[in-house]
Amino acid sequence: MKYIQKQPAYLLLEDGLFFEGKSIGKKGTTTGELCFNTSMTGYQEVFTDPSYYGQILIETHTHIGNYGVHEKEYESSSAKISGLIVRNFSQLYSRETAVQSLDSFLAHNNIVGISDIDTRYLVTHIRDKGAMNAIISSEVTNKKQLEKLLKNCPPMEGLELSTRVSTVQPYFHGNPNAKFRVAVLDVGVKKNILDCLASRGCYLKVFPAETRYEDLMSFEPHGFFISNGPGDPAAMPYAINTVKKILEADKPLFGICLGHQILALACDVQTYKMHNGHRGANHPVKNLFTGKCEITSQNHGFCVAREELEKSPDVVITHINLNDDTIEGIRIRNKKAFSVQFHPEASPGPHDSHYLFDEFLELIQGEPMMV
Repeated sequence: MKYIQKQPAYLLLEDGLFFEGKSIGKKGTTTGELCFNTSMTGYQEVFTDPSYYGQILIETHTHIGNYGVHEKEYESSSAKISGLIVRNFSQLYSRETAVQSLDSFLAHNNIVGISDIDTRYLVTHIRDKGAMNAIISSEVTNKKQLEKLLKNCPPMEGLELSTRVSTVQPYFHGNPNAKFRVAVLDVGVKKNILDCLASRGCYLKVFPAETRYEDLMSFEPHGFFISNGPGDPAAMPYAINTVKKILEADKPLFGICLGHQILALACDVQTYKMHNGHRGANHPVKNLFTGKCEITSQNHGFCVAREELEKSPDVVITHINLNDDTIEGIRIRNKKAFSVQFHPEASPGPHDSHYLFDEFLELIQGEPMMV
């Protein structure tokens, strides 16, 4: 592989912090909310996770790109991040089964990035200051012009993004002769979630984000799944109303990440924007029913409000985050509905929480929940 000389690129945060580095991916300009992921592997799965739409991602691991891109490690049809920030970027890769370099993948997916940045300093800065917007450019060199362009980037709070990553038309996934039918409300679903359900005997019909309950029911599903996704859950009244109707009908329901937040909002429990959020593959979560700790994969910037949840007579806390005591799982009393904030399907990450898909299937089959 021919080594390509990297061009200059610039990074500006909305609080004025400025960096000069090297261009990776597509030459251009991009804006978005800064966030960081602490996973040491699995960058391709992370970049193609629709939940990252609208965000510029900082990879905290020092070496990115060294194992290339594999055709089986996509979580959606394309990269969904708005931009990428890394310390050391490898244009060469060692994995024989890789189909292309990460630089080629980023350019093909129109992702603007910057390398040779002190990511430890940058992450420490936003860890203390909180999430904020930023701009990356390999074509604009004037700081004043970058500041002007950055002001046009909207804040994540109040932003509805799921309709930008959801499927446009319904589609099917799995074996048509499977025992169970599950209607999936796609507000940014990852492929491995669909695979985890299909491997357990579910035939899935994946619906666009704004699909009404009545149209979901046309599939005559045995259960409903509300997916992960990007943006502010409070800005999604269409999905909240759909989940309310599923609860009213007392149908089996499982939600992950954004789906978890939507379920809480459907029960009149509010969500809030976190200082930085949780993104990585080693977050400890305690299951309050089993007493066991699970190491989990996470990617979220919003959270269910604990104080409001504890006042609700209808919602039971099932999981908590052992780092900051935030809510990681709930069940709805006297309903067939539960959700978790983390990602039991992993990709990337540990498989400690795969049992949750089995619990969903048990719920579909009529077994009672532990409430």
